[in-house]
Amino acid sequence: MKLFNDSEIFRFDERVSYSDGGVVSKQVMKNEKGNVTLFAFDKGEGLSEHTAPFDALIQVIEGEARIFIGGNPFDLVAGDSIIMPANISHSLKATNAFKMILTMIRS
Repeated sequence: MKLFNDSEIFRFDERVSYSDGGVVSKQVMKNEKGNVTLFAFDKGEGLSEHTAPFDALIQVIEGEARIFIGGNPFDLVAGDSIIMPANISHSLKATNAFKMILTMIRS
């Protein structure tokens, strides 16, 4: 059985668990137009500064994170979302354990 089945109701927060001192990612869907990935970050974990060629939407579904976009910090909590524009450097760090959905749209 796939982690995410078509035409089936699910809750993102129940489909990924935290890993002590780690980052867990689960691909929800992917095609030529973009992808959706579910992440769980343990407190203190994150992603180092990088750029992406496409816009990306982050939706925090649990916990708290600090996200840097173009060097500017943004503190997000469950329920918050932010768009990271293409070709602008960004990074993130879990200020507390947190889960997020990352949606990347290719142009």
